Amino acid sequence: MVNFSRFLLQAALTGVAIAVVVAVFFPHVLDRDRAERAELQVATPLSTTNGAAVSYADGVERAAPAVVNIMTSRVLDTPGILDLHEFFGQPMPPGDTEQASLGSGVIMTDRGHILTNHHVIEEADAIAVVLPNGDAHPVEIIGIDPDTDLAVLRIRTDEVAVATVGHSRDLRVGDVVLAIGNPFGVGQTVTQGIVSATGRNQLGINTFEDFIQTDAAINPGNSGGALINAKGEVIGINTAIFSRSGGSHGIGFAIPVDLARDVMTEIIEQGYVARGWLGIEVQAMNRELADSFGLDAPRGVLVAGILRDGPAQEAGIEIGDAITHLNGDAVNSPREALNVIARTDPGADLSIKLLRDGEEVELEASVAQRPI
Repeated sequence: MVNFSRFLLQAALTGVAIAVVVAVFFPHVLDRDRAERAELQVATPLSTTNGAAVSYADGVERAAPAVVNIMTSRVLDTPGILDLHEFFGQPMPPGDTEQASLGSGVIMTDRGHILTNHHVIEEADAIAVVLPNGDAHPVEIIGIDPDTDLAVLRIRTDEVAVATVGHSRDLRVGDVVLAIGNPFGVGQTVTQGIVSATGRNQLGINTFEDFIQTDAAINPGNSGGALINAKGEVIGINTAIFSRSGGSHGIGFAIPVDLARDVMTEIIEQGYVARGWLGIEVQAMNRELADSFGLDAPRGVLVAGILRDGPAQEAGIEIGDAITHLNGDAVNSPREALNVIARTDPGADLSIKLLRDGEEVELEASVAQRPI
């Protein structure tokens, strides 16, 4: 036992002696070791932690200058909530009151075209756009599309900050997004969340629905503002919230920028959005109707009405037919059928597969321009 203790003591003294020699005569060895440790400590970028960005300031800085405030005013016969006649420079007749509303918009072109929601400017008697630097500009309404709740405005100024536009088709559930707008009129505000879902429809908000759902806080005043990705690219136009109280409950909806950009382009080029139309009224297929057609489950849509001399009647479609496919794609709801028809260019042919008296029938219809 004593011999073993003596052995340990000798080993310890030898180790100390070696350490002293290295420290005195070979200090570069220790310096190299410290340098290697230092290099390992800075190998992980300070801007990320476990792959997640610590700050989205660069993306916001890129997008925010193109997001504007939209102020509207409407003259009411009943008392309003705020008088903005001095702001708009328009005298009001005695007894009239001016009601003000606030919204947001996104500058999309270097010619001053702005995308916003139709409901932001609907029924407005006066509209002004306020840039992030505080400059106010009068507005020209280029066109509206109530079916998608979009409107295109234009301001005329020498220099504008233009949004960088991404692609909403690339979005995945879980992607980080940020909403930029003017909630409650407090000034430009940024909120952060993720993509909760894509392709949301049947919400009863618009005629044509294909929403991005997000939990980024969207409040009154955010309508028409930008939904951006972490890189600062606009991927949606904020439109609506699901709320019983009027405040954000983490369920917001934005129009995908791919759809919004297509609508804007058509409005700028021709003043309206051209959509296909057949002149039919359809209703959902329920279990009882499916049984009457000999189907094992409800599928397709039932033709409930046909416009006289319209494209559907000319193609041979009859009331009581069950349409199951349009252009080879199965349709199982009136909204699906409406979307397929609307996306077909006026003048193009649309192949239709339907059930009639227990038999499958295939027709072709020449799609007309949907009445505006």
